[in-house]
Amino acid sequence: MLDIKIEKTTSPKVKPDYTKLGFGKYFTDHMFLMNYSTEKGWHDARIVPYGPLALDPSAMVFHYAQELFEGLKAYRRKDGGIQLFRPDRNIERMNNTCDRLCVPRLDPADVLQAIKTVVEVDADWVPYDEGTSLYIRPFIFATDPMLGVHPSHTYIFCIILSPVGSYYAAGINPVKICIEREYVRCVKGGTGIAKAGGNYAASLIGQQKAEKLGFAQVLWLDGVHRKYIDEVGAMNVFFVIDGVVITPELTDGNILPGVTRASCIELLKKWGIPVEERKLSIDEVKEAHANGKLDEVFGTGTAAVISPVGELYDEGETLIVNNNEIGAIAHKLYDAITGMQWGRLEDEMGWIEKIN
Repeated sequence: MLDIKIEKTTSPKVKPDYTKLGFGKYFTDHMFLMNYSTEKGWHDARIVPYGPLALDPSAMVFHYAQELFEGLKAYRRKDGGIQLFRPDRNIERMNNTCDRLCVPRLDPADVLQAIKTVVEVDADWVPYDEGTSLYIRPFIFATDPMLGVHPSHTYIFCIILSPVGSYYAAGINPVKICIEREYVRCVKGGTGIAKAGGNYAASLIGQQKAEKLGFAQVLWLDGVHRKYIDEVGAMNVFFVIDGVVITPELTDGNILPGVTRASCIELLKKWGIPVEERKLSIDEVKEAHANGKLDEVFGTGTAAVISPVGELYDEGETLIVNNNEIGAIAHKLYDAITGMQWGRLEDEMGWIEKIN
């Protein structure tokens, strides 16, 4: 168990208007920090007032992007208690990302303790309003003051917290996404399976193009054939074709293994709804649409939970999905997952970790 030293702020912040939170705009009073060195391992666990970090200009994270992060949420129940949704899966994915980026792993029990403790310290920042939550951002970055290209010998592990509303201004309403044909997000053998900042930096140009055209997100195709669907910019993606739910398989290591994605697959199997993890080409999707068999499209992720897609755009061709309305399967998944997250429904899956 970590010996976490706690230094409380003497200047608490004024809390924002919880009806106008947006996503990732406000940050709580405290943050968790822990250091790593090859001599000491992970050490000096502490919670301190939220504030700037002092880094050497030659810190390796600035030059070689040895950095990773996670994202999960704390939810306020009606009884006032606070709980997490499947934090073990986020911690497991974080350690898998560490392996891919040559960053030392952390003890999962220590990470969970750190998350719970910093949330408890800032418990009064967890919103009560419907649809709101406290976003938790753990991240690790290299700090060696050196310009040699090799894994760092020192790191900082940090957790910051942000009260958030809906990820999309439109809420659960269907969004419009466009298919990216020019750029790729990643390729087989790359870092697509890792939750690394570099993946998101590489995706910004596609996202920028999409926004200029009036779309909320990019639908990425595979980097080799430019025909198989990978994922949406900030989400995994599902297609319901003739009653069967299909999502791209993870076998090539170029798609992020989402926690919400896994939860949806497990729920669909529990409900007896056919679900397949396999390669899915954009041509198959277009053919299904032409034949009236593309029933639903939706994205999944921690930030948005379930995001129905009402329109797919591909180089001048527009595919309207389900009359631009949320589909029955997406709605059922959204209700089930958010019901468990906020404690409105019984946790029949064993996914909830209570903080208090």
